Amino acid sequence: MPRRDVLLAILVSVCWGVNFLAIHASLGHYPPMFLVALRFAVLAVPTLLLVPRPQVPLRWLLGYGVGFGIVQFVFLYAGLAAGMPVGLSSLVLQASAPFTVLIAAVFLRERPTRAAWIGIALALSGLGVIAAYRGLVVSLLPTVLVLIGALGWACGNIASRQAQADSPFRLMMWMTVVPPLPMLALSLAVEGPGRIGHALATGLSREAWPADLGLLYTVLVGTVVGSGIWTSLLRRHPSSSVAPFSLLVPVTGITTAWLVLGEVPALPEVLGGLLVVVGVVLPHLRRSRRTPVAHLAPDASAEPVRAG
Repeated sequence: MPRRDVLLAILVSVCWGVNFLAIHASLGHYPPMFLVALRFAVLAVPTLLLVPRPQVPLRWLLGYGVGFGIVQFVFLYAGLAAGMPVGLSSLVLQASAPFTVLIAAVFLRERPTRAAWIGIALALSGLGVIAAYRGLVVSLLPTVLVLIGALGWACGNIASRQAQADSPFRLMMWMTVVPPLPMLALSLAVEGPGRIGHALATGLSREAWPADLGLLYTVLVGTVVGSGIWTSLLRRHPSSSVAPFSLLVPVTGITTAWLVLGEVPALPEVLGGLLVVVGVVLPHLRRSRRTPVAHLAPDASAEPVRAG
């Protein structure tokens, strides 16, 4: 990846790390399933009215919306609501990176480079250090829920990669059209109209302001900015090059949870976070120094090749 795209991937990881704090604030007022529906409905309405549909096969658009928009956030929000700490959830969700590489290797025949495998191994070692320290204090159910969310994110990555959209931004915006109705139906069935009605009726009260600001951040920064850049990177580069950068998200997530919520990281968490940073960034820096300048342009995988 060119250095500019490496920096963009790091920027997305920071945006998504802070996003966990925003989600935590929103869950303080809105029910989890309804919050997923509301998050995407805010973008789906203007998308249907103003944004042309991307020229991609419907199956990949639906796959992106279901994996990234529904499965990931249903189980992430459910895990947080079930008591998963904000910092640790940002860590566990990054299982999406090895999930993505594995799915791409099996189904897309992508062959990760040796540097990519080394980087993933270092980053996973860092995650392992953090998980070994904190994992025992978290019950099994929230952890499993967030891991299922990570698998959904990985499937969404693959669908986005296969779509090869003419406009990654339009693909990202149209992905938001998929979740609202299924999630509203699920929310009505699980959380009930009474709970939803109360959340809406008090949505502009002073007590709901932190939740509303969190929702605003999630929609504009987490989805429009973060997912838009991420989709563009997946279009231009192999999944195995892009996905490992998501392992930087827990570094930001744990730091913001420490500063705002008082979830103080211990020394093993700090050391694990440093391993994650080194594991993600180092292979790309080494490749940039060893690769001729002409090869810094987007590789052949950036050419629009539609599957099926």
